[in-house]
Amino acid sequence: MAASAPYQDFDKLFIDGRWKAGGSKPKPNVSPWTEQPFGEAPQADIDDLNAAYEAARKAQPAWAAKLPSERAQVFARVAQIMDERRDEIIGWIVREAGGTMLKGALECKSVQGVMLEAASLPYMVEGRILPNDTPGKESRVYRKPVGVVGVISPWNWPFQLSGRSLAPAMAVGNAVVLKPASDTPITGGLLFAKMFEEAGLPPGILNVIPGPGSEIGDAFVKHAVPRVISFTGSTPVGRNLGRIAYEADIIKRLELELGGDSPLVVLADADLDLAVGAAVFGKFLHQGQICMIANRLIVEAPIYDEFVDRFAAAVKALKMNGPDDPETFIGPIINRAQLESVQGAIGKARDAGYRQVAGGEAQGLVLPPHVFADVDPEGALYRHEIFGPLAPVIRAADEGDALRIANDTDYGLSSAVFTRDLERGVRFARSIEAGMAHVNDQPVNDLPFSPFGGEKNSGIGRFNGRWAVDAFTTDQWVTVQHTPRPYPNDARLLSPGASESVGG
Repeated sequence: MAASAPYQDFDKLFIDGRWKAGGSKPKPNVSPWTEQPFGEAPQADIDDLNAAYEAARKAQPAWAAKLPSERAQVFARVAQIMDERRDEIIGWIVREAGGTMLKGALECKSVQGVMLEAASLPYMVEGRILPNDTPGKESRVYRKPVGVVGVISPWNWPFQLSGRSLAPAMAVGNAVVLKPASDTPITGGLLFAKMFEEAGLPPGILNVIPGPGSEIGDAFVKHAVPRVISFTGSTPVGRNLGRIAYEADIIKRLELELGGDSPLVVLADADLDLAVGAAVFGKFLHQGQICMIANRLIVEAPIYDEFVDRFAAAVKALKMNGPDDPETFIGPIINRAQLESVQGAIGKARDAGYRQVAGGEAQGLVLPPHVFADVDPEGALYRHEIFGPLAPVIRAADEGDALRIANDTDYGLSSAVFTRDLERGVRFARSIEAGMAHVNDQPVNDLPFSPFGGEKNSGIGRFNGRWAVDAFTTDQWVTVQHTPRPYPNDARLLSPGASESVGG
């Protein structure tokens, strides 16, 4: 079923169910494929930020009071809208985020899964009745929405990484104010405003305010209204956000998904066909601009040379035919500054004398995938989130050495290990210091109802399913004294073995 008309007019903020011009000067929205603007993105100022949070605060109680089925229907409708507008959504991901058609299709499918997941979450907000030692007292725990959630999303996988926070947050009864990344205001935010508006979401429950971090970034976190801030982005920015959140007048709860340095380990008994194919996908999907991408390839010595040869050959075969070819696998880097950062890392690898087995010159922002072999695990590229199409391959002496290298990082988001012995793989995976570990699969995995999140400097908390319910709700303890109770008036009544209870 085709949608009646394509979405347009993404040049306004979405606050309290209305589209309005931003208080700051609009900025060009530039496509990474052409490095040319295709429109202007609205920019919020402090007044817009205050208006968005106030709209969310006022609208939230009525939304939380709706029946679970009423909230669920909105998300089911968005999933239907995504079916109707699939090609349109993919087109925006390709144009604005520099995605390939494959990336756009994967991201669209993931977000539709998030919406279907969200349709079930209103039924997963459950309370408890606790045992109690006070006669005549009932002890209840109610789980309720936190109120308003502030969401800050990144540019690399913007549709998914906005959706996986805003949808569950709203599904369990919260209102949301969303600040998408400056490079992706449409796919990270305004596209959701269009879909939820079409789906009949009440005004004020979702507010989308792209804006300069220098003007509204700190205020977005410090503001008195939001109780939870959900942020996906770099570890340095996350650290600063945490400082601001804890110094605010009202301390915020944080859900942080930060940087990654994910290892992909290939043990000597691995199926090389499987490992090579997975490593190519898990390293170069979306040009490596994914937090859980395989940042380091660690290969056990007996198969190292064969792996490098086969991996390099597969990488050289990846297609770079432009945005309209469904076979294109490598697209552009998001912007010129990020391209220069990746080129700087390539320069360091060459200066270190690592063996380059694949590469090429950038055409515009499209940088061919680079592979360096014989990388020193403690030299250039060490503990460095590359976030681009550059693969360092590291030789490990044995399984123990491979595990040591895998864990020798300040990050701990995702990971992968390849072996024909599945139980060996599970033992290895459980020894990796990461929030997620995959046996005989690459590390880029994010599924509804599965806990997504990291250890160490890769973040705080988990996304998806019951973990999302926990993230965006809070417990309230309520007791009911059904019959009058005596209160102690003598310290002897509180001695060990006394029957009198003060708890409750």
